[in-house]
Amino acid sequence: MAQFGKASSKRGKPSYFMSVLGVTIVLFLLGLLGWLGINSKKLMQHFKESLQVQVYLKPNVNERDRTALQDSLERLPMVKSVEYIDKDAAKREWLKAGNEDFTGFLEENLLPTSINFNLKEQFVDSANVAAVQSGLSRLPIVDEVVYSKGVVGAMQRNFQVVTLVLLVIVIIVAILVIILIDNTIRLAMFSNRFLIKTMQMVGATRGFIARPLNIRAVLNGALAAVIATAVLYGAILLLESFAPGISALFDRELFFLLFLGLLAIGISITFISTYRSVRKYLKMKLDELY
Repeated sequence: MAQFGKASSKRGKPSYFMSVLGVTIVLFLLGLLGWLGINSKKLMQHFKESLQVQVYLKPNVNERDRTALQDSLERLPMVKSVEYIDKDAAKREWLKAGNEDFTGFLEENLLPTSINFNLKEQFVDSANVAAVQSGLSRLPIVDEVVYSKGVVGAMQRNFQVVTLVLLVIVIIVAILVIILIDNTIRLAMFSNRFLIKTMQMVGATRGFIARPLNIRAVLNGALAAVIATAVLYGAILLLESFAPGISALFDRELFFLLFLGLLAIGISITFISTYRSVRKYLKMKLDELY
């Protein structure tokens, strides 16, 4: 009987390897989708907060009024950053944009001074930006307030579509992940069905039979999550070597939370699937196992 149990246990080992491999692949794909979701949110935030509102000042504005306006903008909770552009800086931006140098035929720099500021992500929408523009335009020292209206509208529409599409993909992939991992674990338990039934026939309790299998399921789920996360991290580092700009979007804290999520999913599904399979084979008669 002991030899039979040992032989059955040896036959079960390959199935555990395949189950770990299968769960690892599925968790890697889920982790990759999660990482894309995290980065897409940060990318949306980056694009929204890159929108710049330019407040052009009237000529001969005194320094005190200009400083007061700049300070008031910096104190607004919706403003992320403020920058004052004097005539020299405006000239540098003019030339940087590929425009012709006017110093050859003009003695005076006619480019206006401006206070440029960026809004925080949650305040970048058409209504908020339009309200800011209207309020600033009424100030006596302000000549004009300029921002890209078309860009703001396009951002809102495109980000809503992207968010909806990602949500649908996440739901579909989550369902597929649960089904694939459950089928993988059930296949692993199928190869151990005779061992489970044999232990029951010699008087082992359900708890005694299920306990080591459940523990093994938890360890396998955790191992699969660790391997999947390590492979995902390696793939991200490899991707960064080809596209260095991606490193600016990589958030280690969010990646750690992603790892914890994969760990919880891997352990939960493998444990539940193993528990259900063990109960199933314990309830079956010996003839039904063939």
